Amino acid sequence: MFKKAALCLCLISLAGCNDDNNNQSNTTQPEYQLPKILVIGHRGASALRPEHTLASYQKAIDDGADFIEPDLVSTKDGVLVARHENEIGGTTNVSTLPQFADRKKTKVIDGTRFDNGWFTEDFTLNELQQLKARERIPQFRPDNQKYNDLYPVPTLEQIIELADAHYKKTGKIIGLYIETKHPTYFQKQNLAMEDTLLKTLSKYQYTRDIAPIYLQSFEVGNLKYLKNQLDLHKSVKHAQLIQLYDEKTVRPADYVAQNIATTYGNMATAQGLKDVAKYANGVGPWKPYIIDQETMQTTSFVTDAHQAGLKVHPYTFRPENNFLPASLKCSADKAKEAERCAAGSIKEMQLYFKAGVDGIFTDDPALGRQAVQSYQATVK
Repeated sequence: MFKKAALCLCLISLAGCNDDNNNQSNTTQPEYQLPKILVIGHRGASALRPEHTLASYQKAIDDGADFIEPDLVSTKDGVLVARHENEIGGTTNVSTLPQFADRKKTKVIDGTRFDNGWFTEDFTLNELQQLKARERIPQFRPDNQKYNDLYPVPTLEQIIELADAHYKKTGKIIGLYIETKHPTYFQKQNLAMEDTLLKTLSKYQYTRDIAPIYLQSFEVGNLKYLKNQLDLHKSVKHAQLIQLYDEKTVRPADYVAQNIATTYGNMATAQGLKDVAKYANGVGPWKPYIIDQETMQTTSFVTDAHQAGLKVHPYTFRPENNFLPASLKCSADKAKEAERCAAGSIKEMQLYFKAGVDGIFTDDPALGRQAVQSYQATVK
């Protein structure tokens, strides 16, 4: 794991790009420096392809992302796969497959009720591979529906292999920014993800020795566990930990389970951020923590986080009118909420660059790259 000094330098010594079974090359590799502002492909390039598919991740890579972001959930047989939620009724074609009709259930996951859904933990990997992905928000991304039912649900290993193949072909390193979804819930299903995640990352030379890796969670306990394991075993050379932040009044799910009163708002104070810095290298706040969405005034969050030694990567920057602040929309017409507003999206991202963030989660990495390049050209 990076120490803080190394985190500040952001320097990563590269290993050779040999296959794991080959001898390591003795050739000295150049040092790789993380960009000053990271473009993180949120669920891939999810504005342009159905999220969490290899096609979405490849599009993000092609469009200039520094990192691609898989959200991980578990199958019944303990394989880590990429879905935003373990409920997959809306992001796959499972509802159309009669052989899985009896898997429909109602569950409560971290306080949220899912009625008549299908859940990854009720499918083996072999069963899950019979499904195809679908666009999650077709009302705002109708064009993505033409890709429905084309792509399978990818495993973490397939995502690593995709990034590794790109590296071996081009020499360009793409980082992985991995979120464990609902870790306390999965622990209670005897499907804890943390050890499997570390074992998988350490299996591949690319993730073990070469690529920068961020591990993120909305919970706290699993991040502390990951920190302990990484410090103890040094199994993933360039791993860093990121504490995610939900709305200020909400508590992390593991805190709810333990009856701990601390909210994300408490964790966002200057002292709260110092406490987070004891186990994490950075924070992933929801955008309003940094800029008030009504007044567009900047808060002290970034300054406080930086003073605590934390990187700041806010989420999520989306190009459609519906997701932009009112002052940045290309149209106030409700009928045009699904239309892309590239100019407004770029302006929004650049407001956060001016606020001092170290990276952004974006559904459209091409726009993110454009925003970074034009911003940096003006501040040189």
